[in-house]
Amino acid sequence: MATDIHSPDRPPVIGVIGGSGVYEIDGLEDRRWETVESPFGTPSDQLLFGRLGDIRMAFLPRHGRGHVHSPTSINYRANIDALKRAGVTEILSVSACGSFRDELAPGTFVLPDQFIDRTFDREKSFFGKGLVAHVEFARPVCGRLGDMLVRSCAALDIPVSIGGTYLAMEGPQFSTLAESNLYRSWGCSVIGMTNMPEAKLAREAELCYATVAMVTDYDCWHPDHDAVSVENVIGVLLANADKGRSLVRDAAERLSSRTGACPEGCHTALEHAIITAPDARDPAMAAKLDAVAGRVLGG
Repeated sequence: MATDIHSPDRPPVIGVIGGSGVYEIDGLEDRRWETVESPFGTPSDQLLFGRLGDIRMAFLPRHGRGHVHSPTSINYRANIDALKRAGVTEILSVSACGSFRDELAPGTFVLPDQFIDRTFDREKSFFGKGLVAHVEFARPVCGRLGDMLVRSCAALDIPVSIGGTYLAMEGPQFSTLAESNLYRSWGCSVIGMTNMPEAKLAREAELCYATVAMVTDYDCWHPDHDAVSVENVIGVLLANADKGRSLVRDAAERLSSRTGACPEGCHTALEHAIITAPDARDPAMAAKLDAVAGRVLGG
């Protein structure tokens, strides 16, 4: 794939990964569902392309329409690769989460800036034997993208907690009480099942990434609340749907004015990350990475 297609100097294309209600945004024009094929397998669903004025957007239902994928069965590599192939430059990840803090009540939006990855049954990198790369990941959330989300929440009067650590668990079962208390002792803010390896793969694909975590429950640690139930989670999610859509719209409009490559290095994350010598690289793997790493591989 020609590298100029993904040049970060061109106008941004906003990718949104989230639930089915997130992309029902007022004013979204030229809506169309399209299949984007990936050499890493089948994405969760087709992509919904649309436009807000001059802002190009691509929406991907993380679990597929109808919620057909569990957190483990999601093909995270295919999802991120498909978004990159579609020309996306920035990703807004919208997801449900449980809270580890009294002050983070159900209905609160959290903008985490750190992750702890406790998943164990997922492909976590585009690279591997034959073509090895190590990307910097100390600050996994794009600060520029995060700052715009903060401003959007303020403008829309959405209750929000800025910063904190998102604990990513494998699932699909919810936590045991012992696990919940352990993660609280680590200082985590929220818990979810989907943002890893999503954020890692976005960094490898040289995409800006930020999470909007919508608190649906207190996990199971809270003594004054019942154990987590799907019914309660869905209820809070539906109540938050309008706020989530408004936030995505406002953030996309703010992002439309950004210029140039990400100053935090998201768009150049692979600049010095590939370790394998050029003459030792697996040609088949290099071909699969034409979208993700074509800029540095010369694809």
